[in-house]
Formats: sequence, C-alpha cells, structure tokens
Amino acid sequence: MLDLIAHNLAPIMFITVMAMLLIGYPVAFTLAAGGMYFFIVGVELGHLSPEIQLSWPLAQANMNRVFDIMRNDTLLAIPFFTFMGLILERSRMAEDLLDTIGQLFGTLRGGLAFAVILVGALLAATTGVVAASVIAMGLISLPIMMRYNYHPGLAAGTIAASGTLAQIIPPSLVLIVMADQLGRSVGDMYVGAFFPAMIVVGMYCAYIFAITLIKPQWAPALPPEARPLGNGGRSLFIILGTALALFVVGYFYVFDHLRYETRVVWSALTATIIPYSFALINRTMKLGYLSKMAEQVVIVLIPPLALIFLVLGTIFLGIATPTEGGAMGATGALVMSLLKRRLDMKTLLQALDSTAKLATFVMFILIGARVFSLTFYGISGDRWVEELMLALPGGEVGFLISVSIIIFILGCFLDFFEIAFILVPLLAPVAEKLGIDLIWFGVLLGFNLQASFLTPPFGFALFYLRSVAPMKAWYDKTTDRMIESISTKSIYTGTLPFIIIQVVMLGILIAFPGLVTHYKTAPVIMNQSDIDDAINNIGGGGFGLPGSGLSLDGGFGLPGTPNLGEPSEPAGDGALPAPGGLPAPGGATGLPNFN
Repeated sequence: MLDLIAHNLAPIMFITVMAMLLIGYPVAFTLAAGGMYFFIVGVELGHLSPEIQLSWPLAQANMNRVFDIMRNDTLLAIPFFTFMGLILERSRMAEDLLDTIGQLFGTLRGGLAFAVILVGALLAATTGVVAASVIAMGLISLPIMMRYNYHPGLAAGTIAASGTLAQIIPPSLVLIVMADQLGRSVGDMYVGAFFPAMIVVGMYCAYIFAITLIKPQWAPALPPEARPLGNGGRSLFIILGTALALFVVGYFYVFDHLRYETRVVWSALTATIIPYSFALINRTMKLGYLSKMAEQVVIVLIPPLALIFLVLGTIFLGIATPTEGGAMGATGALVMSLLKRRLDMKTLLQALDSTAKLATFVMFILIGARVFSLTFYGISGDRWVEELMLALPGGEVGFLISVSIIIFILGCFLDFFEIAFILVPLLAPVAEKLGIDLIWFGVLLGFNLQASFLTPPFGFALFYLRSVAPMKAWYDKTTDRMIESISTKSIYTGTLPFIIIQVVMLGILIAFPGLVTHYKTAPVIMNQSDIDDAINNIGGGGFGLPGSGLSLDGGFGLPGTPNLGEPSEPAGDGALPAPGGLPAPGGATGLPNFN
C-alpha cells in the first residue's frame, strides 16, 4: 500500500489540494498546508520511490522563495493599478461616462447597449477590475435600460459581458499575473492582448447591431426627453477633426526633431489639451461656440482617454515599464479626482484599505503557491503533468483545446489568482516544449478565464450583477409605472450569446496566432545620433573622468593598447592564438606555464 502511495504521490497531492479548494477552504492556507503536509509524507516515503527527491534540508529553500516574491518588481503593478481603479470608481467616472455616451448614441436603436459596451472597455482600460465594472454599470445602466423597455436578458447579459472585458483589456491584473507566472514581459503580454480584445469589443457591438435588426423591440432608441444634451453632431465632428489636425501638425512639423516616442506623446498631449481647454472655456464663459453634446463629450471623455494613453501609451511606446505605468496611472487618477472635487480623505482611505487587502491577498496566495510548488516539483509532479499533457492526441492543437476546457471548467469555481498561481506554472513547460509561444498561451488563458466569469451557474460576473440587480418590481418616478424585476434566469440566458462569442474568439485565436504574436515583429526604432551621443559620452562628462576612447570602427580602440578587434596568428604547431594580437603567455600553446 505504501509503495502504491509513494509511486502516485503527485496525483494524490494534486487531487487532494484541488478538492480542498473546491470545497471552499482558504486558498493561501490550503496551498501552504497541503505543501507542508505532503512534504513530510514525501520525506518519509522517499526511500520507496526514486521519483521523490525531498529531504529535510530542502525545506529551508522556502525562505528564499518567499523573499523572491517580495523582490519581484513586476508584482508592484498590481497595487498601483488596483488603487487607480478604486479611485476612479469612487470618483463616479463610470456614471459620467455612461450618461454622456448613452446620450451620444441615444438616437440609435440599441444605443444604451452600445454605450455600456464602450464604457465597459474604457473602464477596463482604466480600472482593470471586473467587480468594479460590473457593479458600477449594473447600478447605473440597468435601471435606465429597463426604464426604456430593453429586454431584461439583453440588458443583463450586455452589462455582465462588458464588465468582464477588464480581464483581457490592458492593464488587466490577469495579464500581469500571467506574464509573471509565464516568465514573460508584461509589456509584451499587453501588446499581444490588445488587438484580440478590440476584436471582442467589435463582436459584442456586432451582436447588439444584429439584435436591433432581428428584434428591434428588444433595444429601442432613447426618447427625446431622455436626451437633454440634444444632438450637436456638427460641432462634435468639428472639434474631433481639429484634434486630429493638431496631432498631425504636431507630429510632422512642430515636434519632428524629437524621437519617435517623444513626438507621439507631445503631439497627443497638444491634440487633447487644446480642445479640452477650449471646451472648459466655452462652458465657463458661456460662449456658445460648442453644442451641449460636444462640450460634454469633450469634457467627460478626454480625461479618461488621456489617462489610458498615459498608462498604456507609455508602455506600448517603451517609455515606461508596466510598474512605472501603473504608478503614473495612480497619480493621474488622484489628479483627476482632485480636479473634479470628488476626492476626500474618506474616499482615499477606503481605496488604500481595499488596495492593501488585495495586495496582501495576492502575496499570501503566492507564498502558499511557492510552498505547494516546492513539494510538487520535489515529488516529480511536473513530470507527471508533462507526461499527461503530452500524451493527449492532436499535438499542439489538442493540448490547447484540452487546457482551454480544463481552465474553462475550473474558472467557474476558482478565482483567476488561484488558477494562475497553481496551474499555469505546471502547464507552461509543456506549452514551451510543444513550441507554443507563451505570450499567445497567456492571452488564450486570459480569454478563457473571461468566458468562465460569464458561465452559469457559478460565473463570478453573474453573482456581481445579481447582487445589484432589482429582485422585486420597483416604481419608476420618471415614467410613473412599475418595472419588473430582473430574474436570475434572465441574467443566465442573457449571457449565453456572449459566451458563444467568447468561444468563437478562442477558436480564432487558436487558428490565427498572429493576432497575438505580432508583438515579435514590432519594429525597433533607433535614432543613430542618440546612439552615437550615448557612446561618445561613456566615461566622459561624468564626475570629471576622462573618456574611455570607445569607437564604432572595429575593436575598442583603447589608446596605448593593441587593437582587440582582430585575432592574432597561431603561435605555433597546435598553438592557440591569444586574444587581440597579444603575445601568447606560457609558451607555444597560449596557456599559462605552471612549471
């Protein structure tokens, strides 16, 4: 019996820990306790199986592994982006965006649904937190959609699906954790996920458009009395055209002497500040040059778009790392809230408290996962997983489909942190051995987790929406009538079309990996004058030290020394040449003579 347990300790450990997690035991403590318990069992049974490589001195490695977590700079992006999202949520940015974009698209059938999808994408690019997006849009948009006779399932499904965009649109916390666990750049993960995320947003909008054609009564346009800002399309197009013209002029003429990244940043800054300032002056002085709609759109949309560019633009352009981008985003969120006079000490303390709780939650799970993985690798669990996955039929495609099904099912029960810290490190070596690009693999898993957030009956987004959706009929003062409640069945059925869209998108990503792997072919733009200046300044100009004499014309060109750029001739029969033309020490062999 002991022999059987010793030779199958890896699957026993994996199944036991996963069962405890599914039952509902705390994740961090389950992982740590499971790792410690099976470490003791492994040490005691080590003599029965050569697959067990555990010993008591190995337990000391846990200390170093814990400190490695604390030294991981990449994980600093998590509290930064979380804090940014919480500040923006409490500054009522979602309310302003939904009201403005809802009126902008209000004349169209399905305009409110389009607004929810676009605001969901904007919130995802600024907050990166699913719960915040779903709850905010559920509280603000759902009553309005029901007031104007939207189909309950369509309204609920659109809000839940749009909220989960925070899983895949940078600066998603999921993508940060995936990049960390896969050992890849967070910036590459963001670049790889950007195009697929935009395609999903487009597919959501296409579905709403199809509904307006097939079932127009499900998504009516807003009545004129619900659009106090009016139309104002002409002045809106004029100011958008002006912003585009300012960017082109700045990029090609005003800032043409600057480097590419700096040119983009300054041109974008000019193209946003001037229209934004003009709109503020127009409102303050009541000049009347802009319509109410154009004025509101510019004042409400430009700050979050500028914040998105500040975070993602600087990361994509290579100006900032994701951690630095997160710090700038958190600072920008504070400035935006202060300018809108919506930041007080209570809001700040609440955001700091929630950020500290989430960061502590992540760190404890990581510590537990490190204890678990030390034991699991020590009992050859990684080889067991690898053999299991490589034995699947279909090669690379079979592996991806199988993993997608497993992650999809587990995502209905486990949080993405648990899946990322437990399963991803085990699956990554198999994917790499099969020749799968790990950025592509990480993006696939992110889309998979997004779909699992929507899947009945345990999708997390469904629970978030259920917690704020009206469970009883309620009286609406605006329309002077009773409005029906939102049933759980309506929430579940409303998300099914969006789940189908997600599955289709997964198939597209598997069939066309270039949608993600284009990050490899991104051109590296280098300015030769900057390179020459940097090289000429090495050793010179700093602290009064003389220049090193480095040059680009072969070798190092150090004064008073032989040129190290060309090898010397052999010193004799069988002799090895000395580097850089120097005489070979120690005789003909070119090796030291110890005689």
